[in-house]
Amino acid sequence: MQYRSLGRSPLKVSPLCLGGNVFGWTVDERTSFSLLDAWLDAGFNFIDTADVYSRWAAGHTGGESETVIGRWLKQGGRRDKVVIATKVGMDMGDGKVGLAPAYISKAVEASLRRLQVEQIDLYQAHQDDPKTPLAATLEAFAELVDAGLVRAIGASNYTAARLAEALDTSRQLGLPRYESLQPLYNLYDRATFERELQPLCVKEGVGVINFYSLAAGFLSGKYRTAADAGKSARGAGTVSKYLNERGLKILAALDEAAQRTGSTPARVAIAWVMAQPGIAAPIASASNLSQLDELVQAARLVLDAPTMALLNKASAET
Repeated sequence: MQYRSLGRSPLKVSPLCLGGNVFGWTVDERTSFSLLDAWLDAGFNFIDTADVYSRWAAGHTGGESETVIGRWLKQGGRRDKVVIATKVGMDMGDGKVGLAPAYISKAVEASLRRLQVEQIDLYQAHQDDPKTPLAATLEAFAELVDAGLVRAIGASNYTAARLAEALDTSRQLGLPRYESLQPLYNLYDRATFERELQPLCVKEGVGVINFYSLAAGFLSGKYRTAADAGKSARGAGTVSKYLNERGLKILAALDEAAQRTGSTPARVAIAWVMAQPGIAAPIASASNLSQLDELVQAARLVLDAPTMALLNKASAET
């Protein structure tokens, strides 16, 4: 396994990151443990979660995913073999939201407790907080790094302008900088990232760990008609957003590319993202061992120039 540097941080991560959003939500604890074990056994080491996962589910309050990962780490004795990334800033209820220093200090303690670790490898601002000065947020993160509670910091869902401002602030004040960016990016959702964020990340050496690499499962070919919406908990939203003329055109190209390479649409879609400039480790989730094997195989797939051109043409936004 060829590990990659994450930005300019000391973190070395596998070229694909396992998304933990499903743990404790659509995937029970026992299955989550088997997926995490298989991920490490296949040579991968990068796992992403967030404190807010899965607050959106009925009866959940947030922290479910971190709790499952923490129990797995506790019983497995494999802490030194994984890079754990989590996030802070999304609404956890009762006024627990944002990136104010006082809240960050409380939120990190809660995440450490749920994860049952002494240090978080990558702690990310889950979304921008325009109410809190960037300097204040970065100073709060700096204190966590200095205290040994966090190894590196990253940003998620930031615009190019705000990311650039954050990087400048870190330079000017001598503070730790965002070493990673977690944006939405896949074969369908291209424009927002490619126009401004990608050039900035490449220039500044910020490692990109994009989410929804499979467009919530759409790029696997799982949803091809409106009737397919019932195939998963997020099927209705996926079908309504992606199942259109352009989406079907992309699926057709993925089918052709899969045939050319003797693989599957899902593997091709992930391999395409992995080949893009600035990408350190796309994030993708799996709900069973079969889906996890698809991710493992995708990391080993290298697409040739004609296949990349086929996919680029089909997914180009007009």
